[in-house]
Amino acid sequence: METDEIKNDRAIGAGVEAAPSIAVRELRKTYASTVAVDEVSFDVDHGEIFGILGPNGAGKTTTVEMLTGLRRPDAGSVDVLGLDPWADRRAFTETVGVQLQSSRLPEKIKVAEAVELYGSFYRDPVDGNDLLERLGLSQTRNTRYGALSGGQQQRLAVALALIGRPQVAVLDELTTGLDPQARREAWDLIAGIRDRGATVVLVTHFMEEAEYLCDRLILIARGRVIAEGSPGQLVERTSRTNRVTFRPSASFPDALLTDLAPVSSMSRSGGIVTVIGDQDVLQAVASTLTNAGIVAENLRIHQNSLEDAFVSLVEAPDQHTVGSGSHARTREGPSQHD
Repeated sequence: METDEIKNDRAIGAGVEAAPSIAVRELRKTYASTVAVDEVSFDVDHGEIFGILGPNGAGKTTTVEMLTGLRRPDAGSVDVLGLDPWADRRAFTETVGVQLQSSRLPEKIKVAEAVELYGSFYRDPVDGNDLLERLGLSQTRNTRYGALSGGQQQRLAVALALIGRPQVAVLDELTTGLDPQARREAWDLIAGIRDRGATVVLVTHFMEEAEYLCDRLILIARGRVIAEGSPGQLVERTSRTNRVTFRPSASFPDALLTDLAPVSSMSRSGGIVTVIGDQDVLQAVASTLTNAGIVAENLRIHQNSLEDAFVSLVEAPDQHTVGSGSHARTREGPSQHD
């Protein structure tokens, strides 16, 4: 697994060498009085895995549908490898592979038939048998689509998105319905696609998936981009406090810890004490308890995760500073909807 530093160096290098693989500018989509996507802008560099995160109804799927030419925006533009998804439709479909969150095939088509059919659309498709093997579908080659489980249908959708050796792969909720082992195998497959030079746009609500795979990501809420950066950068941006938990060997007054300068709050639940404070809170709590003759059993410090950052940013007031690059700006405005 790559560190954030390695990911950032590669992503930054790619951006210096060439124009972005994908350039999205001021996309907007409304349905009646509902603003689903509100002036969304972002760049995706060549050869990176770029994540799009957000709560349900945030506008992620609508954004991806406009990015892939499946839905026309009311305003704004999309450029993918110099192609317009609508004006350059044929070249676009030969270059971009898409796996949608919800898609269906004819109930009676067999897995091998679907792979062969989709492979025939491209000049140089990958080996379908190898792809099915890597996605754990080799035993279902002769199974009809309607008899597949939900997870198997999802894996087949990924196979069909990748069969044409796309330069850009757009994957919407890639691992929904997959068991943990299949999810990890899918992650390794996607990382391999990126390592061979393709660009991947990954829409997900799994924080672990985003942390494991994404070089950079944007967080969409209420139809707008509210944060942008690497997973590590977003965590660092919201990591202003540390959380320490322990089970004390004896009772003690709250003031023993709440009077400490690094401590901002303390709570108790089921015999577990939780202390919130700044970067010095662990040392202050541990030394104070030791001096008081109290053993802190199972003493742990909990570092913030991408999930913590996600919750913090989504629940923040309805005004956000976006990123730090050329499209960074502070905005406020309306709401919701995928």
